[in-house]
Amino acid sequence: MIGLIILGVILLGGAYKLLRGVYFLRKAKRLEAEVAAIEGRTEATHARTAALKAEKKAREAAEVVALGFVAEEDLDTEHALPVPPERTAALDAVRSGDWEAGAAYVEAAGQDWEERWQRVRALADVAAADDSWLLAWRAARPSDATAALVNADAGVRVAWDVRGGQRGSHTTQEQFRIFHELLVKAQAYAHEAQRLADPADPVPYMVEQPVAQGLGYPHEQYGRLWAQIVERDPKVLTAHTSALQYWCEKWRGSHELALAFARESAASGKPGELLSLLPLAAYVEQELHEPELKPETFFKEPEIAAAVDAALVDLAAADPDDWRAIRLRHMLAWFLFWQDRDAEAVEQFRHIDGYIGAMPWYYSSRSRYVFARNWAVREVTPGL
Repeated sequence: MIGLIILGVILLGGAYKLLRGVYFLRKAKRLEAEVAAIEGRTEATHARTAALKAEKKAREAAEVVALGFVAEEDLDTEHALPVPPERTAALDAVRSGDWEAGAAYVEAAGQDWEERWQRVRALADVAAADDSWLLAWRAARPSDATAALVNADAGVRVAWDVRGGQRGSHTTQEQFRIFHELLVKAQAYAHEAQRLADPADPVPYMVEQPVAQGLGYPHEQYGRLWAQIVERDPKVLTAHTSALQYWCEKWRGSHELALAFARESAASGKPGELLSLLPLAAYVEQELHEPELKPETFFKEPEIAAAVDAALVDLAAADPDDWRAIRLRHMLAWFLFWQDRDAEAVEQFRHIDGYIGAMPWYYSSRSRYVFARNWAVREVTPGL
């Protein structure tokens, strides 16, 4: 009898545990269902929020475009300003094999060294993709200084294309090996161009600047190269901006060296010569390199505000037809935006809008430009 009672108790206990397990299993399933429902509602809420944000962004963008600004998808990310028709014609001609048109186009720049540099660079870009016309030019005129110059710059472009635009940590050893080999060849081409050049021409030495950056010239060696440039023309803006890259921390210098060089360049320029661009470029490089710096505070620092004011004075004194002014306007638009000087920023955006192949925009997608431009425009436009 006692055994039966014990057995009954055991069976009852087992049944209780079974029922208890079923209860908790069902409860767990109900909880899972409730959690899934909550997650579903949360995802739906997030989706609705994202949709509302996207709708708001699209509406605000359309309002800015309605004021005459260029839509994001139509922004030209390759150029800082419209391409001159004569450049388009010259490039079309050399692509069809007419190297004489290319030679005439460069020579028409005369001793405007900045313009000569830009024309050489445009031809070199074409030659980096297809140099058959350049080979024909060099065969026809083996001692042509301009052909040698285009050849040298094309060699530089090919080398840097192989390396790519990623940081060193994202570049393969094979890329570095080929990059180095190609730069050594480009260095020889640059030296040939220097031997053939007009003694007054700094451009063949400017072509060597990215070679020096990539091969890592020691500071003393770079100083000798820089001396060759400024001896011929101390005010070529592109020579200064290229030198700044060498002195940046991400290449062969430091923030301190880059800023010192930039300030020296700016101080050497007269109003209207646009060398005030250099300190602004140095500040952009520093802000991008140091993640702890926040642009909303860093770009408001007194010394940077003073550099912006100096650049505005420099710009006001420049020839309104000087295309180099566009480079400074791009930079000023960015700094004025961060300094909450929205009306002044919009003035610059109206000059540059449509073409964003310039610093600081080329370090990011179109979104950086569109965000800054649209914000400034909304701030100064009642009703937006």
